Amino acid sequence: MHIGPYALANNLIVAPMAGVTDRPFRQLCKRFGAGHAVSEMITADQSLRLTKKTQRRADFTGELAPISVQIAGSEPAKLAEAARYQVANGAQIVDINMGCPVKKVCNKLAGSALLQDEALVQEILERVVAAVEVPVTLKTRLGFCNGEENIHRVAEIAENAGIAALAIHGRTREDMYNGNARYELIRAVKATRRIPIIANGDIDTPQKARHVLDVTGADAIMIGRAAQGRPWLFREIGHFLATGEMLAPPDVSEVRAVMMEHLDALYAFYGEYSGVRIARKHIAWTTRGLQGGNAFRQAMYALESSADQARATREFFDRLAAQSARLVYDDSAATDGAAQNTEQQDETGETND
Repeated sequence: MHIGPYALANNLIVAPMAGVTDRPFRQLCKRFGAGHAVSEMITADQSLRLTKKTQRRADFTGELAPISVQIAGSEPAKLAEAARYQVANGAQIVDINMGCPVKKVCNKLAGSALLQDEALVQEILERVVAAVEVPVTLKTRLGFCNGEENIHRVAEIAENAGIAALAIHGRTREDMYNGNARYELIRAVKATRRIPIIANGDIDTPQKARHVLDVTGADAIMIGRAAQGRPWLFREIGHFLATGEMLAPPDVSEVRAVMMEHLDALYAFYGEYSGVRIARKHIAWTTRGLQGGNAFRQAMYALESSADQARATREFFDRLAAQSARLVYDDSAATDGAAQNTEQQDETGETND
């Protein structure tokens, strides 16, 4: 899989997710076998460029190349300037968001709302591609409304504008995340376009990854929500695609080590106050469905210091390890609202898969 001059390590890509795919999470997924990762959405609004949140999202220190930065907005000139700014900041690939379905983004005629105006889509893509000398990619959906899917026209516009790769989530904006992703339209686009096509949506197991690649013929797959709390999913998928065999799930000691390392990275990246709050959702995602996880999370959400949070998490996994070397799940606890605490989403509410 190539994006412009860059040969990716494999065809498994971490989807951009606002409030999730920060530098610590991207690095973690790459360590577990993701061949590429796209940053959180960064607004093209220059007035927000110097905020702490935006600066953190544009922090790529120590990240494996190629560095891909997603930008979002609705004004071609501002998006072109944002692309130039991010390239000067170290971006090697610029990704444009036309897939986010949430109201705060769409109400500003950004994200998937742009799909309603194909002329504007064309102007944005042409302006951004012309503004930078690095590859420009596009993340989008099948269309804005069901029955009015225009992904074929958008894909043609993208290819003609010089877009280097196209990631397609198999739903419309109207669908949000409801129902099943529709891969047949992704397959149809792949059959008619020359640029690399990346299939996205509902890929949550190694078997599903194989199915989606086979059904769509896509050059790569993009995985989002399923990797929350399960970064080793990339390792499992990579092994299955290469061998046809399933890896055993990680044991408690490995998950404990990964979780504690991730917490340390979050505390260092965000600082004490924000680090604790950002960490809550990652802890919740990792422990969802595990025996005793519900009671642990309710107590963990109330902890305010990194020392207390880390100690409680370590003790939880120590208790699990004392019971079994393997992770033990409790089906009755799998839908207890883990990670639905107030810190789950950022100001956009986006959990874009």
